[in-house]
Amino acid sequence: MVVKPEWLRVKAPQWERVGNVKEILRDLALNTVCEEASCPNIGECFNAGTATFLIMGPACTRACPYCDIDFEKKPQPLDYTEPTRLAEAVRRLKLNHVVITSVNRDDLPDGGASQFVRCIEGIRAVSPHTTIEVLIPDLCGNWDALEIIIQSKPEVLNHNTETIPRLYRRVRPQGDYLRSLELLQRTQDLAPSIYTKSGIMAGLGETDSEIREVMADLRGVSCDILTIGQYLQPSQKHLGVADFITPQQFDSWREFGESLGFLQVVSSPLTRSSYHAEEVRKLMRLYPR
Repeated sequence: MVVKPEWLRVKAPQWERVGNVKEILRDLALNTVCEEASCPNIGECFNAGTATFLIMGPACTRACPYCDIDFEKKPQPLDYTEPTRLAEAVRRLKLNHVVITSVNRDDLPDGGASQFVRCIEGIRAVSPHTTIEVLIPDLCGNWDALEIIIQSKPEVLNHNTETIPRLYRRVRPQGDYLRSLELLQRTQDLAPSIYTKSGIMAGLGETDSEIREVMADLRGVSCDILTIGQYLQPSQKHLGVADFITPQQFDSWREFGESLGFLQVVSSPLTRSSYHAEEVRKLMRLYPR
């Protein structure tokens, strides 16, 4: 059994608040990546009354060996009531900032882009002051589908790079490193008012210099916001942890990212792509577009 270092221990959640959020999610039949992907911050985020919504799931059409989202179930047809139910959850939870992500839906012609748009429009109809962040898959390089999402003008468009190019075949076999960079670049080209964001996992066997090269590549496509966190093995059937990265190393990457010109770098062992995502509202005030 792998013993996690002290810095990866999390506080026990206050289950009264967690239960309230879960009750709303169950009542509206919604999925969250917090639950489906076994996020270590679920207690903190649910206690704060927020969640990252997982649409078009929970079954995924890809089988990335690091991810705890189910890929063995058959994807179901799109549920066109989902955007309305999601918007109602945002209203009930009184969210100032909401993150919407999805499983990969390579079975759909547009990769699910139209469902993202319905969700954005649904939220804006009932909570117009809520800022919206979408964490999207690579859409198999369907740039027309990307443009559909961009035209709905989410405040933040997030697409995770996840790992270094050398490890892509093992960690993200159906992904493509250059395609992910191109997605972010195209977003900046088509809609410079949208803040772009990406995330990297550490602890899968990459070197310090390889992480820094990815960071430089992301700034090369004008990515605004970067998250870096420790990879944790969800189960024995998933990829193992090669290294537990120290908080000091994460601090070093944060400082390097700031020197590259990222508007924000969130780098710590427990950082996840949507962890403290609401802080982007402060960023928007400091760097308005």
